[in-house]
Formats: sequence, C-alpha cells, structure tokens
Amino acid sequence: MKSTSTSPLQSTLQPFSSIRRLSRMALIPLWMLTTSSATAADKASPADHDNFYFLGEMNKASTVMTIENRIVPPELGKKIVSAVDQVIKNGDQPGAKRPADYLQYEPLILAIAGPDGSRMHSGRSRQDILSTTRRLMQRERVLNLMEQMNKSKAVFLNLAADNLDTIVPAYTNGVQAQPTTYAHYLLAFAAVFGRDATRFKEAYARLNLNPLGAAALGTSSFDVDRNRLAELLGFDGPVENSYDAAQLGALDTGVELVGICSNAALTIGLLMQDIHTQYHTPYPWIMIREGKLTGTSSIMPQKRNPYGINVLRLQASEVVGSAMTFQVEAHNVSPGMPDYKRDQVEKTLDLTANSFTKLADLMSNLVIDKNRALQEVDADYSTTTELADVLQRDSDVPFRVGHHFASDLVTYGRINKMKPADIPFEEVQKIYGEALKAFDFDHAQFPLSQAQFRKTLTAQNMIDSSKGLGGPQRAEVERMLTAERARLAQDEQWLKGQRRKLADASANLDKTFYKLGQ
Repeated sequence: MKSTSTSPLQSTLQPFSSIRRLSRMALIPLWMLTTSSATAADKASPADHDNFYFLGEMNKASTVMTIENRIVPPELGKKIVSAVDQVIKNGDQPGAKRPADYLQYEPLILAIAGPDGSRMHSGRSRQDILSTTRRLMQRERVLNLMEQMNKSKAVFLNLAADNLDTIVPAYTNGVQAQPTTYAHYLLAFAAVFGRDATRFKEAYARLNLNPLGAAALGTSSFDVDRNRLAELLGFDGPVENSYDAAQLGALDTGVELVGICSNAALTIGLLMQDIHTQYHTPYPWIMIREGKLTGTSSIMPQKRNPYGINVLRLQASEVVGSAMTFQVEAHNVSPGMPDYKRDQVEKTLDLTANSFTKLADLMSNLVIDKNRALQEVDADYSTTTELADVLQRDSDVPFRVGHHFASDLVTYGRINKMKPADIPFEEVQKIYGEALKAFDFDHAQFPLSQAQFRKTLTAQNMIDSSKGLGGPQRAEVERMLTAERARLAQDEQWLKGQRRKLADASANLDKTFYKLGQ
C-alpha cells in the first residue's frame, strides 16, 4: 500500500466509525485532534495499489510487447521475465522497499538480469511512465469513487421511498418558502449526484487511454506497439498524439477529475448545511440518531453535537481545497515539468470517495419526525402561493390581485401572532376587500367558502394540487424514484463492466507474460 502523509486538517476528517470513540471521550473537539491521534483506518481510504505495483504491471506489459515485436530476443526475454517477476515478489515481502521512481526501480531488475535487462525499457521514458502511472492510479480511484457514490445514492433512494408522504418545509433565501415532501427533496440531491456520476463516466472514457510508448514526447525508432500496450494494461486505446500523451494529458484529465470532485463536494456541503440548520432550533424535525455520529459536551449536559455533520462539512471543504490545490500547482507549468504529475488528483479522488462513504452512513442514521415537520409547515404561511393560484384558477381573480391579498393576510397573521388556520374567516373576508382597493377590480366578495379557504391553506392540498413535471405530488415523485433506481442500476452495471474488463486484462497480462518466461 502507498503511504500517504496526513495534514493536521486531514487528521480531523475521520471515518464515522471512529466518532463513537470521541463521544465516549467527551469531548475532544474534532478540530483539536493532531496527526498522531489518527490511525491508518482513520485516513481517507486509498485505492488498492501503489506506484510500485503499477510499475510492475507496466514492466510486464513492456516485456511482452518488446518480445512479441522482436525488440528483445525470446531467450533474453525469458531472463527479463524472470527478473521482473522476482523484483515484484521481492517488493511484496513484508517491510520491503517499493520504489516509485523508475530510476530506483530499474537497478533492481539489472541486478538480476544484467545490463540486457534494460532492453525491456526500449521506447519508454520516465515521462510516459509517469503519465501512465497517473492514469492507472486515477482510473482505479474513479471506480472506487463510483462505488461509494452508488452506495450513497442507494441510501438516498431508500430513504426517499420511506418518506413519500412526509411533508417538510423547503427554504429559499434562508426562510421557509413552500412545503414539499422529503422524498421530493432527497430525489433532487440524487439527481445532482447522478449528474456527477455521468460526468465521471464520461471523464473515465477520456482517462482510460494509454500514454505508454510515447517515450519522452516523440516516440522512438523502436517498433513499439502502443495499441498492444494499451490492450495489455486494460486501456481502451492509446493517447494518440505522443506529445499529448507524455506532456499534456495528465494536466487536463486531472483538472477534469478534481473539478467533478469539487462539484460533488459542493452539493454535499449544501445538504449538510440544510441538516445542520435543524440543530439551531429547540425542536428539530430532522436529527442524527444518537450514537456513533453524535457527541456530548464537557460542560453542557443538554448538548448532542452533530459530529457526523461537522466532519462531513469539513471534509467537503477539504475536497474543494484539494481540487484547487491541483489547479494551482498545474497552472503556468511548462511542458516537461513534473508538477502536475504528482498525486494530488489521487488524493482528491480518495477524499471524495471517503466523503460519500461518510454521507451514506450519515443518511442511514437520520431520524425524521414527520409530525414535527408538518407542525413547522403549519406554523408559517408557505402555502399562500396556492391561495393566490386557487383564486385565479377557480374564481378568475388575477394572480397579482390574489398575491397582494395573500401577502396582506400573512402580514395580519404575523402581527397578531396567528397561524394560518387560526385567522378568523371574517377577518379573511375583510382583508380581501381592503386588498382589492389597490386594484381596479370589482370582485369585492371573497369567492371562497370557509371550508374551501381552510383546505387551500393546508400543505397536503398544495402538494396534491401540484401538476407540473417533477413536482412534489406523489405520482411524480414515484415516477422520479423509479427513474433514479433505473439510472442507479445502469451505473452499477457500468462499474461492474469496467472492473470486469480490468480484471480480464490483468489476468491476460499475467498469462501472456509468464508464458513467455517458460
């Protein structure tokens, strides 16, 4: 496994499984934890393979290609196969060195095969090796990230299915705007993450192209079969232009990947902000189940600190910062410089994958108080848009007239500290008559009966009355839920297909490589 240095900020971004320990300890603030307090399991989970592993894979592929293309004679090829295999086995021993730089790796081969072992390197450079290493490591991480996104989306969809009829307040400009259902709300986030998944799949098609064999930038006079190298390493093909392959591609593919990560992290941050707002009120309608994701205070016994939210908000911010770090590092760098071929993209992908792991855990531990959510809606005037709509649709009152009346009704209710349902109907009629004086409109008689008026202001009526595509009405929510489940299934199949392809390519590489050594 590749060792990863951890910043003080990263050490605070622990998996939620470790937060249970914090809540029992009462109460070391997360931001005060130091690097020394974080175990290996606390860090953002890296992908499975390190630079040394992928150097071994590239060496196997290059050995096969150079033997097949007669760049290396078959008998010498057997010797090189044995040397490459032995170096890999030696590096896999506990505590063994696993060099990431080819200039440190090649002497290990030459120590076994002699100088002729370097013929395997014909037509290669550290430049194309570095670019290929980045793509090999990044494609593995993109697939791991997609797996965590799929798992997270499954949690969202299951939670939506459980809350098809849970009426909750929705907010604009930080204040209650209109009622919706929690399922409708969750499906909105699922749709955004679904777009990120699509972006990753599209980016993966551009990422999964092979730079190996481009040499420093202009190929070489050796008969290097770059298509064969791509096939052996599980790529969809080569990066065609050799200058692009060795010098440019690592930059723009990296920027694309960290950009998608940043986009996903921004959405996670929006969601965490919404949930966290509930903790500002004495009686939230949404909370985290007490346990591993919450903690207490060392002085205030009433506190149930939402550590799960705090950690995820911090981590989403670090994803954005990590993405920006790569962009700054890569900016204004001359071709041939190694800056943008560092592992900042891989760190960002790992951190984002870990964020979705945390997100799935958090969403699985939410407690939704349906009655309290409805009370929150009923306590305010977020259904008055529907009142204006009903007056226009059923009584031919122009919307702006109805809107003016509804606004005056809200002002009256709030001044008198009344909920919508508590305003006397006689006052409603009087307010309507006064509102009409601002318009040249002669419908002086309030056109709704008391029963119609009361029903119009209920949240359930407003939701049920919705007719537009993608609205909160149950039929539309169920349709969208079915569609999102189908898209998730497609993403899961895509992931299985890509991993199967890589596994088959790896098995074929080993089979071909070791056969040449017999």
